[in-house]
Amino acid sequence: MPPHKERHLSHRAGWLRATVLGANDGIISTAALILGVVAADADRTAVLTAGIAGLTAGALSMGLGEYVSVSSQRDSEQADIAKEQWELANVPDRELAELTAIYQEKGLDHDLAREVATKLTEHDALKTHLVEELGITETTLARPVQAMTSSTASFAIGAALPLLAAAAVPDSSTALVRIVAIVLVAVVALLVLGTTAAVLGGAKVGRPTARVVFGGLLAMAATMVIGWIFGTATG
Repeated sequence: MPPHKERHLSHRAGWLRATVLGANDGIISTAALILGVVAADADRTAVLTAGIAGLTAGALSMGLGEYVSVSSQRDSEQADIAKEQWELANVPDRELAELTAIYQEKGLDHDLAREVATKLTEHDALKTHLVEELGITETTLARPVQAMTSSTASFAIGAALPLLAAAAVPDSSTALVRIVAIVLVAVVALLVLGTTAAVLGGAKVGRPTARVVFGGLLAMAATMVIGWIFGTATG
């Protein structure tokens, strides 16, 4: 009988998390920054300058942060892998007993658990112990460069959308027109992001999308209020 193949989505977890986080942060932080400057009654040049600075700094910061954090995770995984390799080379009997105990805890009797542990150890001892003891698989293994690239690019793309909306509004337009244009573009972008992330992750669309949109609206509203207060106080 040929092996049964099922379509699972967990292999997307690493890059999908970084991409969604980067795009979400890019849209919300840049839109909120621009809206705060607009609410402070700044001119078009100041608004666009703030947006470009926010895009550049945010993308670089997001990418570096992802690389550092995921590299730390990778270092921990490599340390665990090295430890497991040493134990398999120096205390194989203890490792076999440990693996047997794991399968017993999963419901197998001792003899069957011992047999399964022995067979899997003969096939690929390190891989088996990494999966059963540490939960480390090829799918879940940390990939710093992938996380950095995904988050940097997605942040820049997300941040560019509200920035382009601000740039497209004529200089003669009122602050209200600028605000409406930026908010509309940001909301549409968040709707698309939430829907896409839910579909790629195999989840229902409604709740994840609502979470992204409402969270973004709250952040933008809070920043606008702060910008308006600051603009009023210094005007």
